[in-house]
Amino acid sequence: MDKEQLRSWMSEKIKLIRVEYGYTQDRMADILGLSKKTLVQIEKQRTTAGWTTVVAVCALFQESEIIKGVLGDAPLEIMETVAHHQIDPPGKKTMGGKVWWQSIAEGGAFTLQQNMISQHYRIINEENYRIFSTLDRLEAEIRFESLVKRGK
Repeated sequence: MDKEQLRSWMSEKIKLIRVEYGYTQDRMADILGLSKKTLVQIEKQRTTAGWTTVVAVCALFQESEIIKGVLGDAPLEIMETVAHHQIDPPGKKTMGGKVWWQSIAEGGAFTLQQNMISQHYRIINEENYRIFSTLDRLEAEIRFESLVKRGK
């Protein structure tokens, strides 16, 4: 998944998200900082939402069932990973991957997981804190092996 795919997907779903929350086009446009005309153009598939609009939708509507249906339980993590190509510093506490994640490897205090929806990878520690996140499996495996060898 990359920025263009996310922009395309969000452009297709923005009306459904608006309806899910019960907002008018005027209200949704105001929340997102768009003109109503721009929102209508996105909803009618005449234009694609910009990256900042996509990030705003994911941040402001992260509990949306529509968003979770495509991005899983961590839409902001996916956005952050796509934007930076990886997340290196320790992140927030996760739920341990009980719903949207498949464990690929476990070693020491670490688990390498793949999101079943977005297909991105992350490493969590035994306390379920995200240690690393990336779109690249090889990069995730190398980091996982390094963490397991160091035991940190």
